[in-house]
Amino acid sequence: MTPSSPISGDALSALQRLRQRRPAEERCELCALPLPERHAHLLEPKERRVLCSCDPCAFLFQDGNGRYRRIPRESYFLASFVLGDLQWEALAIPINLAFFFHSSPAGRVAAFYPSLAGATESLLDLQSWNRIAEAYPRLRQMQPDVEALLVNRLATPPEHYIVPVDRCYELTGIVRRHWSGFTGGDDVWREIARFFVTLREEAIVEGVPRA
Repeated sequence: MTPSSPISGDALSALQRLRQRRPAEERCELCALPLPERHAHLLEPKERRVLCSCDPCAFLFQDGNGRYRRIPRESYFLASFVLGDLQWEALAIPINLAFFFHSSPAGRVAAFYPSLAGATESLLDLQSWNRIAEAYPRLRQMQPDVEALLVNRLATPPEHYIVPVDRCYELTGIVRRHWSGFTGGDDVWREIARFFVTLREEAIVEGVPRA
């Protein structure tokens, strides 16, 4: 019987590269149970850290008590919400993408925008925010820490969503990964546009009377 041939150096290198490209199995960060592709997320509000979770572990934090909070999955397109140019300018956000949520650790609404440094906080004029929230009560109903108002003023007309906060960090990751040069490059704007196309398709439409 002829002995089997050893794997050549080139073939071994190819196998190693293939193994490196294969995504690691995701596991619950609380109990280490293997996770399906679509799974729950938890937020640690103090550190703004998102954790992958199995459903049983996520259920333990369903009521919002304890160290973690379960992040909801539904996104909502606010069809009837209008944020005028003067209102936007009063919020003093330096770019045309931002998200807003009530931060329990800070005890107030916080504003962030995607940047090369990650999610960057912008000093928010709370009086201006309160006037907007008074005119649109849905903003006051957002779950603290885990739901955010996501504003996309790159779109025409501008788009407004209430989303799980992990979608905001997903958008931030897109900016960090794809930005190049001083203006960002074509790739980043294409990926941002793709993100919002997907979000718009997935979102529940709020503010439109049912037929």
